[in-house]
This record gives sequence, structure tokens and C-alpha cells, in this order.
Amino acid sequence: MIHEIAVAELLGRQRAGLVILDTRSPGEFGFGHLIGARSLPLFTDAERATVGTLYKQVNPREALLSGLDIVGPKMRAIVEGATTLSSADFSSGGEGAGGGGLSPKPAIGVYCWRGGSRSSSVAWLLDTAGFEVYRLKGGYKAYRHFVRESFDDLAYDFRVVDGSTGSGKTVLLHALARAGAQVLDLEGIANHKGSAFGLSPGDVQPSTEQAENLIFATLSGFDESRPVWVENESRNVGKVFLPSHLVDALAAAKRYEIVVPTEDRLDHIVAQYGRYPRAQLADTFHHLRKRLGLEGAQRAITAVDAGDLRTAAEIALGYYDKAYAHYSSRQLPEGVVRREVRFGALGALGAEWGRE
Repeated sequence: MIHEIAVAELLGRQRAGLVILDTRSPGEFGFGHLIGARSLPLFTDAERATVGTLYKQVNPREALLSGLDIVGPKMRAIVEGATTLSSADFSSGGEGAGGGGLSPKPAIGVYCWRGGSRSSSVAWLLDTAGFEVYRLKGGYKAYRHFVRESFDDLAYDFRVVDGSTGSGKTVLLHALARAGAQVLDLEGIANHKGSAFGLSPGDVQPSTEQAENLIFATLSGFDESRPVWVENESRNVGKVFLPSHLVDALAAAKRYEIVVPTEDRLDHIVAQYGRYPRAQLADTFHHLRKRLGLEGAQRAITAVDAGDLRTAAEIALGYYDKAYAHYSSRQLPEGVVRREVRFGALGALGAEWGRE
């Protein structure tokens, strides 16, 4: 049987263990998808383009026939893929397997872009193959609307961690998480450390859309009666832009500032970025020449080329510390909780604040 259900019910069933299949193309899935969904595409990216072109330039019937030509040979693989991804067990002879047993049909969820022909086709096929199918009404588009609306009224007690560059704010967040606190790691979600040097070698950031999906999924798992700890960020983390309502909520939240000695910060920065290719570090300093000044940028590049990363880090901190001092004098509210701490004591501080 096929059930048409709304986003909230599908997510509830997912939390209870329902496996959800995304039937869109790999490119669509890669750009953004329901968190936890498994990719089981009806078409490849090229096949989707072919069918879409026929739909727009010829007529819907030709697009349908072309789609049938493509999907026909894939039908067995789709059923087998759904069976594997869902860990469905048809061996007991349940109703869906065609036997006379009383065991329930294995359940599965499906969606496409708008809840149209792709998810309808896969839902029909899986229903025929013995699944109890839950099809998302409105598809991924409805999910995205649900996600965006969730940011309109954020009722969480956010606790924002501030501190100058290299203070170990992310280290503190991880310590808070180990202590059982609820942590929203925006840099982890964006796969970026937040500064001009923030993209690790070989890493790729998610789309802003997918980052929003990840933030939504993380917040959805939190208890609104307990604090949510988060590092202070600007409106963007690398190329990922944060939801405006979240940025506003963080700006109004209680602040916790850590003040870490410069020597500790330099040790942390060198350890963190020392594994980066020197060419990448030098290129980043080149792009910072307007902020550092031509002379400062060149001195930093020369230090990087010589393997003297500590001197390069000192030059970078000269700029970042001035920027943070300007920010803190204007943006940090009265009543901020300020703690002077050595870098090595951040774990103990996380355990302390995590009990709040």
C-alpha cells in the first residue's frame, strides 16, 4: 500500500527507524537532500537532462516514453537496491512477499523533487514488490519549505562562545559535547574553520541549502528546555551562508568569552595549519594583502616559504586581533561571561560550563 504523508509525519517515522529513499538524480541529491535519506536515483544526471529536454521541447508523452525506455531495464536493480538499503527481510513469507504469513510488510519512504512522477513510479514499483510505501507529499520542495519555516521562530536558549582567533572555541565546543551539552557546530556543518584559512586541503563545503538542512536536523534533535552551545559566526562560514533568523538569534543570545594567552593561541594555530601545503598558505596570505598591507603579506609569505609558520601566524594575528578588538568593543554585550584560561584547560572548562 502507498501512503501519501506530509513532511512532519515522514520525519517522525524516520526517527522511528523508517529508511527514506531519494529518487532524484545524483546531482540533485548532492546539492541538497533530506538528512539521513539514501540516494536511489531513477535517472542519472544525463538521463534526467534528456527527459527534461524532451518534456520542454517536444511533448510530455515523448518524455514519458523516453523515461520508460530508461527505467525499464533498471526496475529489478531499483527493487534490489531498496531492499538492501532498507534491510528489508522478505524471507518470512509475509503478505508483501506473496506468501501467506502474517508478518508485516517492510516499510520504506520515498520522495522526489515535487512529489511527482519519479517518486510515484518508484512507489508503485516498491508497493508491487511487497513494501509498505510512505511517499512524501510535495517532495523535497515541501521539505525545504518546512526547513526554512523552522528558522522563523527559534525558541532555543543559545549560549554563544566568543574569543579571538586561535583561542580554541571549537575545542571548547567539543569538550562541551563530551560533557553532554547540546552543541550546534556550525563550522563542522559548513566543513570550514571560519577564517580565510578555514578550508582544509581537499575538503569541499556543502551547499548553503544542504547546510540549512543539517542545521535543521541538528536542532530538531535538541531539547528546547536545555541550552544550545554554538560558536559565534558571521553571516557566512566560508561559502556557506547561515539562515538570517539564526544569525539574529545568536546576536541576541548570552555570550561566553574565552581569553587565551597569545603564546597558546600561536601553538594551536601552528599545530592546526602546519599540515597545510605551503603553497596554499602563501596563496591565502596573498589574498589577505589588502588587510595585512603589502609589506605584511610579503613578510608572511616569506616566512611560510622558509617554514617559519609561527612568524607567519604572528603576522596574521596582528590583523585578526585588531579586528576582534573592534568587534568586541562594539558587539559584546554587558554581562558577558569572560574566562581567562590556558589552552590546555579548555576541556575542564567545557565540563564546567556543560553542567549549566
